[in-house]
Amino acid sequence: MTTYLIGLDYGSESARGVLVEVESGRQVAQHVHPYRHGIMTRQLPGGTPLPPDFALQNAEDFTEAAFEILSRLGRGRTVAGVGLGFTASSPLPARADGVPLSRLHPDAPHAYVKLWKHNAQTYADAINARPGPFLANFGGRVSGEWLLAKAAQIAAEAPMLWAETDRFIEGGDWLAWQLTGREARGLGFAAYKAQFSAAAGYPQGVVADLDRRLATPLPVGSPAGPLSPQWRDLTGIEGPAIVAVAVIDSHVMLPAIGGVTPGAFVGALGTSAAYLYLSDVYRPLPPGIEGVAFDGSMRQLWCYEAGQPSFGDTLAWFVRAFPRGADREDSFRIYNAEAAELPPVAGRLVALDWLGGNRVPYADGALSGLLAGLTRETTAAEIYLALMESLCFGARAIYDLFPAGGLPAERVLMASGLARANPLLIQIMADVLDRPVEVPEIANATAVGAVIHGAVAAGTVATYAEGAERFGAQSVGQVLPRAAHARRYQKAYEIYQRLAAGDEVHAGLRALRGMETSPLV
Repeated sequence: MTTYLIGLDYGSESARGVLVEVESGRQVAQHVHPYRHGIMTRQLPGGTPLPPDFALQNAEDFTEAAFEILSRLGRGRTVAGVGLGFTASSPLPARADGVPLSRLHPDAPHAYVKLWKHNAQTYADAINARPGPFLANFGGRVSGEWLLAKAAQIAAEAPMLWAETDRFIEGGDWLAWQLTGREARGLGFAAYKAQFSAAAGYPQGVVADLDRRLATPLPVGSPAGPLSPQWRDLTGIEGPAIVAVAVIDSHVMLPAIGGVTPGAFVGALGTSAAYLYLSDVYRPLPPGIEGVAFDGSMRQLWCYEAGQPSFGDTLAWFVRAFPRGADREDSFRIYNAEAAELPPVAGRLVALDWLGGNRVPYADGALSGLLAGLTRETTAAEIYLALMESLCFGARAIYDLFPAGGLPAERVLMASGLARANPLLIQIMADVLDRPVEVPEIANATAVGAVIHGAVAAGTVATYAEGAERFGAQSVGQVLPRAAHARRYQKAYEIYQRLAAGDEVHAGLRALRGMETSPLV
């Protein structure tokens, strides 16, 4: 009898599933399901307009995607385990029975899932103004993208909905609940996005009665429970089908790319970017780094987290705003080809990569992007290259904080489809960091990472290291820095740093972001 594992990767606009054969470790099938409602930034399905900085999703899309993927991949097959990777922080309000409030109040914006890019910075600022010990492991401040700020926003702006909210829960945890019939929360979501600590629990008194709407989380690799009888009937899945607790999508890929040992610095490059550093010993959080947790990403390891809220989204915005080809893919191809022929533009054209705000080191979602050095001779390809360089400068600003805090990187890995699809980006990253960058050769890394979490939860493998060896990347490419480019980028990075650290620059960007945008009367 052939046994399989299924990994689910829930991204911003679609969910992807892969089916892996246990004996061979091969990916034998995959399926992608786009969310029916997509990302709602302007209006709800019924036409209710949304305020600025809202980015919502419909929880029904998550279960629809699960049904389509699990049915296509698992029907009639024996499945040992199912793993879940999910964007975060993407919480939703629900009743005690798991029914999302959006089903009951379809015209109420605060009843929907608040996607990770939804920003409640005003409420984060208020939380940060009254610091408590819970901030010690999270850089002294919380982000407007995280659960606490989003809960505070609902409590303040929709108090009747908040009173009706029995559970405030991350989308990944909610999906695991739907699949198993049991509420089981993952430690990664709780620690990194809701400031949970094993010693103190969740922060107290920050948001009214929030703690009773949460639950004690479980370490990564823990079983949330078996697939429920209802879901077995719906999908035709046979076998144990143990569902693992959900994991943050950027973290879930670690075992798939071999990021299971101390000293690994991993960049998960997607629409946004997350940078993870693994350690077997605890060090105080380096200033500027967002968070650290034990057992939240890898078993028996501390994982430090930082990130950029806009990464691939930044390049996608430029290509969408200034198309060059027949479609988006063609425009990307043209811009990448032209940029590859250019020398570094940094030094005469420098951008700040804050199109989605800044997570590290300023934790300020009200900041915005900046392009300096434009002349009448500047070309579109040069601007595209400057944006790419700025993303790598932002990564360097994060990377440098780790050795400065006593956490030197032994390896640098960059992973995801973007890392594999854009060799120019990774070459610039190696030049800017001035060190070799490893790129694991594996398709669907996030979903395969979820597979390995499912394998650990089901007992198919005893450890993540075993799972990485059996199901993860079997080869790794290496990109070396170019000495001349590295020297040029070092000088340009110093200009980037001066711009990024300027108080007047921050004040100006915040003022622009906050200006009234209604029509003149």
